[in-house]
Amino acid sequence: MAEVINMPRLSDTMEEGTVAKWLKNVGDKVEEGDILAEIETDKATMEFESFHEGTLLHIGIQEGDGAPVDTLLAIIGEEGEDISGLLNGSGTSSPEPPKEEIAAEATPEAPAQDGEAAATSEEIPEDVEIIKMPRLSDTMEEGTVASWLKQVGDTVEEGDILAEIETDKATMEFESFYAGTLLYIGIKEGESAPVDTVLAVIGPEGTNVDAVLNAKPSAGPANTDAASTNKTEAPIAESKETASPETTVTSDGQRIFASPLAKKIAAEKGINIAEIKGTGDHGRIVKKDVESYQPSAKPATAPVTEVQSAPAEKAAPVVPVQLAVGEESSEEVKNSQMRKTIAKRLAESKFTAPHYYLTIEVAMDNAKASRAQINSLPDTKVSFNDMVVMACAMALKKHPQVNTTWNGDTTRYNHHISVGVAVAVDEGLVVPVLKFTDQMSLTQIGANVKDLAGRARNKKLTPDEMQGSTFTVSNLGMFGILEFTSIINQPNSSILSVGAIVEKPVVRNGEIVVGSTMKVTLACDHRTVDGATGAQFLQTLRAFLENPVTMLA
Repeated sequence: MAEVINMPRLSDTMEEGTVAKWLKNVGDKVEEGDILAEIETDKATMEFESFHEGTLLHIGIQEGDGAPVDTLLAIIGEEGEDISGLLNGSGTSSPEPPKEEIAAEATPEAPAQDGEAAATSEEIPEDVEIIKMPRLSDTMEEGTVASWLKQVGDTVEEGDILAEIETDKATMEFESFYAGTLLYIGIKEGESAPVDTVLAVIGPEGTNVDAVLNAKPSAGPANTDAASTNKTEAPIAESKETASPETTVTSDGQRIFASPLAKKIAAEKGINIAEIKGTGDHGRIVKKDVESYQPSAKPATAPVTEVQSAPAEKAAPVVPVQLAVGEESSEEVKNSQMRKTIAKRLAESKFTAPHYYLTIEVAMDNAKASRAQINSLPDTKVSFNDMVVMACAMALKKHPQVNTTWNGDTTRYNHHISVGVAVAVDEGLVVPVLKFTDQMSLTQIGANVKDLAGRARNKKLTPDEMQGSTFTVSNLGMFGILEFTSIINQPNSSILSVGAIVEKPVVRNGEIVVGSTMKVTLACDHRTVDGATGAQFLQTLRAFLENPVTMLA
């Protein structure tokens, strides 16, 4: 019997996964223990093996696609087995679908005999225009009709103002791009509706409006696309080009079509907009027309006359302002599971835990000397970050309040110390965990951090290696960052941000000398760690870093 395989939950925080690669194809034989696919979780890319044997009959999620946990991933069964019932969700296959198909084929014939009703619902007449709520700003999601300037039955000419529409930014006039009779108003004055809701219908007088409105949902995809292109795409496209909806102005009794942005720029430059030739649809004047407008000889002579009236001054040549011209472009890239999880977890932490920050400056001269001596030993290599991790582990033993977790009604005091070390990878950030850090030597910390960081960048960490931290260290000093703050990696109560070591003038024994210093910032959850507690932790941390020999004793 065929087995349904769903998207597995490969980590405790995984809500959806992405198939990075299929290692089996439909029709391949699958043995128990074979690797079916590589699945990208919110933390790593992991191999997913089969617990069943048979033939791979169906793949439900293609390479590169993501889906929530428990979504149909694949079906394994006997070669040639009927899995239609499983795909349809019934769990069993049935010989009756052909009869249903015959019934389905026979169904359209009945309305076809109804004559006018069927014909009416098939297609919207070409001379009838369905006008939808326009998107009059880049952030507009819905609009409110402030007032209608035309009523049902009124004759509408192209360019007439139909209504005043209130957006999220302003109340703007909305003009008609079609001529005919206003047959229907879909949104009453004072009512709001989302963008693309039917706003009005314009067409020949006597048109059956009910048939037009009923035709909209029954039209095929091709008709729908054509309708949206002919009826709504033109005004929306112009709205994007001019950065604001187009309105009309009058000059000498004739209508001048210009966008509000074009009118504003023309007013600022002192240009009579009636003298500008529009290049937009229907001759509308848009921003680029105003910017490229060259004044005629007549207005240009006015400043010359004024200059000649003052012989002591010499006329300066008028140099036109050259504005940058280009084309806006952008690209949307699909977010990886890791990126989406980072966004979700950090947003939850930032907006649920009341963060506060404490910063100190640490003298690192002794730490530099100690590190140089340690690294001079054979096969030994430690970094300043390793020293910070060790100092944090030892300071946490002295300040257990910092090594806690907020659980609502209770606070969990962790008697073990496991420090997470933030590691930057191509798609974001992962935090491998050094389990029982306080029991490790400095060289053990260095070796483990190097191993975990390398496997993190190669996406070879297991979920267990990224869970269980009680405190986190984030270091951007190697990038030259002097000081920064981090968002707490919950369920921790604190995270330490480590800056770069810099040489600068410092005062020692009343004299100014060159010293090496490093700034560290502790972000604390005020629900579990009070300010005084965080400050005391930093004092202990500074004592360990400024005198590394105390950590090795």
